[in-house]
Amino acid sequence: MCGRYASTRRPQDLVDLFDVTRWDPDQALEPSWNVAPTDNVWSVLERVEHDTGEVTRQLRPLRWGLVPSWAKSLNVGAKMINARVETVAEKPAYRRAFAKRRCLLPADGFYEWQAVAATKTTKARKQPYFIAPQDGQVMALAGLYEFWRDPAAADDDPGAWWTTCTIITTEATDAAGRVHPRMPLAIAPADWSTWLDPAHHDAGELRALLAAPAAGRLDARAVSTAVNNVRNNGRHLLDEIAGDHTDV
Repeated sequence: MCGRYASTRRPQDLVDLFDVTRWDPDQALEPSWNVAPTDNVWSVLERVEHDTGEVTRQLRPLRWGLVPSWAKSLNVGAKMINARVETVAEKPAYRRAFAKRRCLLPADGFYEWQAVAATKTTKARKQPYFIAPQDGQVMALAGLYEFWRDPAAADDDPGAWWTTCTIITTEATDAAGRVHPRMPLAIAPADWSTWLDPAHHDAGELRALLAAPAAGRLDARAVSTAVNNVRNNGRHLLDEIAGDHTDV
């Protein structure tokens, strides 16, 4: 799975990198080295403007943890931060979004935890690793988004609508699998437009766009367990500690 990641680039940089044509500078998110489920995260998506019919590429904050339109509670999203690529096109919670509401979630890298067996002197534990492209380029994680309206809200309540998202994951078949059996999928820059196009509905063609982040050229380094606490944040979370360091 992908349960934490880092996203620290400025929105202005993301606008330039992803050729965004519409964004609201007042919707600002602070850089985060410990993005956690239910946090607001940057997303890149394309929507058809109702008044002009024009397709615009937008940079928007979304709540991480997809809530299907038919869900009764926003709390459902905390359990739907990831969608498995093996079933994303068929599973009721995701199939409509996969067909027409796809997005990119910019990330610097992601965290995974490796189980460490107990010894005679230490308890069993989980060691966090930060996994990121070796060249430092942004990771455009493959995501889906959905709209949900709070059924308990008044008809004229502007806060009744929520937009939520999830990250698509796959089996980690390369050396990344030594850290965790699942990993997020990414979209190559050449395929961003096809993935975001809301008029593109062919499931087979869309699946073909999904690839291992950085084409497998990733660096994994052991980091402090401080990242385990969602209240901890800052550059220090990426500092390598004594332990395994691998290229994956």
